[in-house]
Amino acid sequence: MKLTDVLFPVLIFGGGGAVFGLLLALASRLFRVRRDERIDRIEAVLPGANCGGCGRSGCAALAADIVAGRAGPGACTVGGNPVARRISEIMGVPAVEQMRMRAQVMCSGTSELARKKYAYVGAKDCLAAVRMGGGDKLCPNGCIGLGTCVATCKFKAISVIRGVAVVDYKKCEGCGACVRACPKQIIRLIPYDSAHWVGCMSVEKGAIVRKQCDVGCISCKKCERNCPAGAIKVVNFVASIDYTKCTGCGVCVENCPRQIIWSSVRQNGELVITRKPADTAE
Repeated sequence: MKLTDVLFPVLIFGGGGAVFGLLLALASRLFRVRRDERIDRIEAVLPGANCGGCGRSGCAALAADIVAGRAGPGACTVGGNPVARRISEIMGVPAVEQMRMRAQVMCSGTSELARKKYAYVGAKDCLAAVRMGGGDKLCPNGCIGLGTCVATCKFKAISVIRGVAVVDYKKCEGCGACVRACPKQIIRLIPYDSAHWVGCMSVEKGAIVRKQCDVGCISCKKCERNCPAGAIKVVNFVASIDYTKCTGCGVCVENCPRQIIWSSVRQNGELVITRKPADTAE
């Protein structure tokens, strides 16, 4: 076998590979999609929590959507107004102030107050428990208290105390991950400085609620009748507050016979609970 018999095919394949490589390199430069440099700048501004509060898979996806016009500068709930203002500057649009929100568990039925229909033994997960007759509490809208929201929260802002999830306001960023994770849908996002909230989401009639929980809303409508701002209404047998109308006067708190309307106020710059439902029924 001659040396040329070996070298010739090698040169052909090697040369062909070099030519094709050069063509691919040229094609990649000619047809590449240029990345908008604003995406990287916005991603650097975002907190990097990748919490999903904006409805995207992470901060990188949100940055791309903001630049593409699919999301606004204030889409990041965790970053709040400071981040929204910086993103607005990058995008060259007027800044829009957004209201800070917090997660609130709308249930007061602790272990000693909410009656149970069976003793649950199984996985420490609300999603697993709800498949067994809706959970162990008689109230169909009561907090299961096994901590699915705790595991979901990236900011460690939730804990379970006496069978009910409780939010640490100092840590809560209002991302809404716990809202989406709760199988009972009893966690709500409300304005951070809300003075009052109703600690119950039962939709049963009063007579049934009394049998299920010592502090459940009995839809007596005393709060609704006495609210001077018309901010609280009883709908589907449970009271709820319209925060666009609520003045924080506290009349509803004083008139609730079940004492399930909670109160909070800022003290030394921190939001603290000033009054909570009684530990016993009326």
